[in-house]
Amino acid sequence: MPSELDKLLSVQQTALHLREQRQGLLASNVANADTPNYKARDIPFSAALKQATQTSQTKQASNFSAPLATTSAAHLPGKSTNTMHSMGSVNGVRIQYRNDQQGRIDGNNVNIDYERMQFADNAMRYEALVTLLKAQIGAMSTVIQS
Repeated sequence: MPSELDKLLSVQQTALHLREQRQGLLASNVANADTPNYKARDIPFSAALKQATQTSQTKQASNFSAPLATTSAAHLPGKSTNTMHSMGSVNGVRIQYRNDQQGRIDGNNVNIDYERMQFADNAMRYEALVTLLKAQIGAMSTVIQS
């Protein structure tokens, strides 16, 4: 059973986790900028956060059980919802190929300038979340000490 503190910080925790996963995808895009036939990948952050928070609220409402990890497409799905899938999704939101960039002759569609901009924006938003979380924890610490 999640505590009140868990409930209070769960959205920030989920958002930080999604930002971390997105940063990895963006870094992968930058690293593969010269790889033939590589397609830029990303997750729609707001949709992923909305789905993840709805999933966590559903988990809190029901009895929590450990997520089931599947390593083969032949595995049967369990009754538990897995928040991290290694098969092309993050928190249940599918990783999408970015089609808004024009591809090159070698089939690669990574625009390095756009990827760097997205990487910097995501890093800034991650730091903002960390700052917000620190402020919330500091406020709770002040209340506890007084």
